[in-house]
Amino acid sequence: MSRAGRRRWSPDGSFVFAVWDAIERNDFADEVGQALAAMFPADPPRFMARTPHGYHDVALIEREVRDAGFTTVTIDTVTAQSVAPSALVAATAYCQGTPLRGEIEARDPSTLAEATVRAAAAIAARFGDGEVRGRIQAHVVTASG
Repeated sequence: MSRAGRRRWSPDGSFVFAVWDAIERNDFADEVGQALAAMFPADPPRFMARTPHGYHDVALIEREVRDAGFTTVTIDTVTAQSVAPSALVAATAYCQGTPLRGEIEARDPSTLAEATVRAAAAIAARFGDGEVRGRIQAHVVTASG
């Protein structure tokens, strides 16, 4: 990119972004991932672990943000609860409402419903049959300078 095409940051501005922590620290996503790994042991769908939960190493993030020219970097880890009216609602959101759906269907389009039911069973086994609550965790990165 030419020098004229580069975006310059204001020296008194901040760059703030958030990334999900590792999948193991995000309960529903982890349960779904484990259920699908059991269903497709030879080639488990890894979208959740690879993409939304794949960039979570705080040392790496800090190094890359500093390498981008920021001198002050803070990373705060935030934990909250994800709530769904049922395990099936949570499983449907992950299996049918994210790109994970494409990975399931790429293995066998006829298995989407079964994958969703298996994921729901895994969530229910850990969090119950009614409303489910699970930990979600992310890193909030603030960079300046």
